Amino acid sequence: MFLRRFAGPLLAGVKATTGIVGLEVVPNAREVLISLYRETLKAVEPIPTTAQYRKSVEALTQHRLKVCTEEEDWEKIEEKIQGGQVEELIVQAQDELQLIPKMAEWKPWEVPEDYKVEIIEDDDSVPSHIPIHRPRL
Repeated sequence: MFLRRFAGPLLAGVKATTGIVGLEVVPNAREVLISLYRETLKAVEPIPTTAQYRKSVEALTQHRLKVCTEEEDWEKIEEKIQGGQVEELIVQAQDELQLIPKMAEWKPWEVPEDYKVEIIEDDDSVPSHIPIHRPRL
């Protein structure tokens, strides 16, 4: 009785399960996310500032970090980010951290010097298997 009366309100905001098989509840998810987002922003620094990949990662991560630093309640974090449960956000951040070094190695923003772009001047030279998109009038 004592526990229910005093601990009940404290435990009301604690998540019992994620409802996703294999994805355990992270009681300190907010702190974990803040740490992962800061690590992500540091990890993406070697990528050129002109690369769209870096721009996208930084924008998304800065937005999510801002939400996590402004909100303490995991439900509000989930609601504002709209990217799933906080545990799913943790998995996403960990995945991004694994991808960053690979992207730095692959350098998809660089175009090889010998790369040639075929410029198609008119519809007659477009191969038949390529759809032609025209604006609606």
